[in-house]
Amino acid sequence: MAASRPAVAADVPGGGPRSRDCVSIFRTDAEPAAGGSSIRCRDGDPACDADGTVNGSCAFTVRICASSTRDASSCLSPGADEIVVAHALDDGDPQFDPDFQALQSRVDGLDLPRTEQDLCTSAARVVVPLAGPFAGNRCRGARKTLRTHAISLPIPGIGRIEDADVLRLSCVPAEDSCIPTTLFDGTFDRIQGQVFDRSCALSGCHDSQTRMAGLLLEVGASRSNLVGVTPTTTAAADLGWNRVTPGDAATSLLFRKLSGDLGAGLGERMPLRRRALPSRLVEIVRLWIDAGAPATGWVPGTEE
Repeated sequence: MAASRPAVAADVPGGGPRSRDCVSIFRTDAEPAAGGSSIRCRDGDPACDADGTVNGSCAFTVRICASSTRDASSCLSPGADEIVVAHALDDGDPQFDPDFQALQSRVDGLDLPRTEQDLCTSAARVVVPLAGPFAGNRCRGARKTLRTHAISLPIPGIGRIEDADVLRLSCVPAEDSCIPTTLFDGTFDRIQGQVFDRSCALSGCHDSQTRMAGLLLEVGASRSNLVGVTPTTTAAADLGWNRVTPGDAATSLLFRKLSGDLGAGLGERMPLRRRALPSRLVEIVRLWIDAGAPATGWVPGTEE
């Protein structure tokens, strides 16, 4: 079922030759840069951030529309046969994004192929979290790139046409907003948001599909999978370690993995095959464990 077009919306063709740049387009609730396929948003700006809140991320509202008539003089699709959103499949793809998966689900709901023009999905949110906070209450801007590949129904005398589109969504910090106690509810919430969500609970690692080493680090499951739990790493279990030993980071495999302080049989530094965590984040994990690994509240020294 096609969604009705909002009162204020911007159609973004996404690039490519005009003769085929209509099989699918993006429809957003924020204006892209003039003539382009990029949207830059400041955290909390209601003109582009759908949640309207300074919270360390920008939420972009996106629809995908098939067989657009916005440029009918140059391109007329007889209908869309298929639209695929890149990195929407949780199959170990290191760039998998659940927001892209949700958008693909909405595309699937269109039940293609169909011949209708200007057929749009319901709205989906693509959330772009800022990088940080880092030391000194600093954050950096971040970006997600949404890519689609569409194929039309056959055109007499031409055949099918293909349309590859790109939408770049950038989030930049609000002024004087990158304060941990504003962005997170406590130390563990900060570890979840800055460490697990961004570096660990990813496709092919510690997400619900893979559960590498039997460990799930998604929101709502991570702490119970860590605190007081014997690791599957035999060498660590033989030493009497836990994944997290409350009050003792030295015998917590989580801290050892993140810091890279590992001996024989203890495996590799984490995140695996990714850039090491900033030393400040590793220190926050250490302070949290040594303070008893509390579920709530702020551990001294982790608020900045």
